[in-house]
Amino acid sequence: MPSLTGGPQERFAQYLTHMARGDNGSALYTTILRAAADDVRAGGRVWDLLADRAERNLWDDAPAIRLLGAVHHLVLAGRAPELDRFYPSAGGTTGPERVWPALAEVLEREAEATRALIPRPIQTNEVGRCAALIGGFLEAARPGLPLRVLEIGSSAGFNLRWDHYRYEARGRSWGPDSPVRLCSYNTQRIPSFDVTATVVERRGCDQHPVDPTTEEDRLMLTSFVWPDQIHRHRLLKAALEVAERVPVEIDRANAAEWLPDQLAELPKGTMTVVFHSMTMQYLTLEERDAVRSAIGSAGERATREAPLAWLRMEPGGRWAHVDLTMWPGGIGRRLARSGYHGDPVEWLSAGGS
Repeated sequence: MPSLTGGPQERFAQYLTHMARGDNGSALYTTILRAAADDVRAGGRVWDLLADRAERNLWDDAPAIRLLGAVHHLVLAGRAPELDRFYPSAGGTTGPERVWPALAEVLEREAEATRALIPRPIQTNEVGRCAALIGGFLEAARPGLPLRVLEIGSSAGFNLRWDHYRYEARGRSWGPDSPVRLCSYNTQRIPSFDVTATVVERRGCDQHPVDPTTEEDRLMLTSFVWPDQIHRHRLLKAALEVAERVPVEIDRANAAEWLPDQLAELPKGTMTVVFHSMTMQYLTLEERDAVRSAIGSAGERATREAPLAWLRMEPGGRWAHVDLTMWPGGIGRRLARSGYHGDPVEWLSAGGS
């Protein structure tokens, strides 16, 4: 991440300007964040709403995402009708060029409601990431053992349901008929879809787990999806449909405390798969070390009869990196790189064709 200079207000404005870069995939949010940076420099309403977060690590705290999600929540809840025409998620078709005056009016009128929404835990449980994770799951299943799947930072658990989605690429496919269809491979290599995978246990943890079967949590999840990325909204709607019929168990727990208990024993005859996506940045350094230590310790105890796999999709600069390490042996390799929301996916290693 670029270094930020100057006082708290200036650093905050620089942060918003960086977040407004043109490659973030949302013309609407680019426009809003550029105007928000100017508003912060002028000491306006945005600065008033976010100033108490200025001394935090802005990249980890993500106040821009918090603000955007709060406003989107108001739009979806019908509390900002003047923004509807700019937000495709609310049926809008007007370009973003003139959105700021209307949004500034909403921030003024709904200041307290916005302020109350900003501290919410960020929940970007992006089902599209399964398009990249699927390669790792299939590699873990290749030895022929059923899978015990454990996820840290599960949110609503959409990615724990990965085997209930359909994956398609270059005339090949994997998975059941499903409302969730992932077709984001645009390179010559794709994961090998000739593997059968059976999940015998799926469980996750999150400090603030989300119940995708409730109206309140569905609204919250939707508010964190970019409003002009309609394909992501369609995927989310499809994932919510799958979640209605495929229950998963998500414990309210800290990953550093939860994972050692889950890995205290590796069941024989089962491949245990620990995975996470865009999660480590939200953990403290101590928590990250504890997670790595728990996985490393379990890896040392892994055997051919009770193996372990660690699948992760985490930021790697412009792209997310998808890496897989398997024990016994502790051999690791980079499987793919992808967009942060999954699309596009470039398959790099082992099992691709």
